Amino acid sequence: MTPRQQPRFASLVAIALLLASCGGQSTPSPSVSRPSSPAVITIDQPVAGDTVQGGSVHVVLTLTGAKIVKQTTTNIRPDEGHVHLYVDNVLVSMNYGLEQDLPVHPGTYVLKAEFVAADHAPFNPRVWSAETIFTVK
Repeated sequence: MTPRQQPRFASLVAIALLLASCGGQSTPSPSVSRPSSPAVITIDQPVAGDTVQGGSVHVVLTLTGAKIVKQTTTNIRPDEGHVHLYVDNVLVSMNYGLEQDLPVHPGTYVLKAEFVAADHAPFNPRVWSAETIFTVK
């Protein structure tokens, strides 16, 4: 491995460890059937077009038709799961609640949330919020 490849490899290892730490469950293969969910997830804060001051953004979500569970399990139910937050299409948080502060730097961001099953894998179809674009000054 060249010195130039080492930082990228280290990033991939860190992502793999993060995902493994969320219960040690592997993502099902595409051939495994996934349940659908009645859940609807929305982003209440920040509001689209907001300008945020400081080093963090307070994220508030609403979840209807399902509930968040803290345990990770392969015994999945369509109305139970976790929340994954994405900033600029990068997974930044695997959360067990509906409010969270995310660290940010000046710039414009696209935030979206996904309600996933208790094994951290997506439902079929996936349960996404609408994207919210906000700016940090």
